Amino acid sequence: MAYTVPLLGYPFEALEPYVDAATMEIHHDKHHGAYVANLNKALEGFPELQDRPVEKLISHLLSLPEEIRTVVRNNGGGHANHTFFWTIISPDSSPVPVGELASAVASQFHGFGEFKTRFEAVGIAHFGSGWVWLVVNKSCKLEIISTSNQDSPISQGFSPILGLDVWEHAYYLKYQNRRADYVKAMWNVMDWDQAERYYLAAKVS
Repeated sequence: MAYTVPLLGYPFEALEPYVDAATMEIHHDKHHGAYVANLNKALEGFPELQDRPVEKLISHLLSLPEEIRTVVRNNGGGHANHTFFWTIISPDSSPVPVGELASAVASQFHGFGEFKTRFEAVGIAHFGSGWVWLVVNKSCKLEIISTSNQDSPISQGFSPILGLDVWEHAYYLKYQNRRADYVKAMWNVMDWDQAERYYLAAKVS
């Protein structure tokens, strides 16, 4: 079965004024669509791989045929990262972490304010295209990391809890070169209820 771009759970304009409708449409339909198209094309000659969840593909990159490994890393990662991203931003966002995740953030980062400061700093400082993530590491602890291009934390053995796309295509129409403004604005659309669900799932996986 071919991979597909998942439908958004809200209209393109739902995240305004923080993310404009034009950016959302281009980002979802064109950028994510290109990753999916390229991934499907790369797997055309490998029917045994076509029914694997994309997370399984990118978590076992070294087991893939060498001739498609880089394409799957880039485009499979792009598909996985964006599929996750659409679920973690929402017009029905909660302003602060909830549940067990709230307790973990408070204890491991010395409060939500300190966590936000550190997360923003990593996202703003990341050189070039990439992502900033809150993940659960192999020790079941929260960690803030960044990945370059479309590399996924899943490929490194992490479980993503929260993610922010800091490629220019995610913000340039509205924020131009002001990545810091974009990173700070995105707290207004982060879905902490969904992040809590990812956190609880990661703890038992």
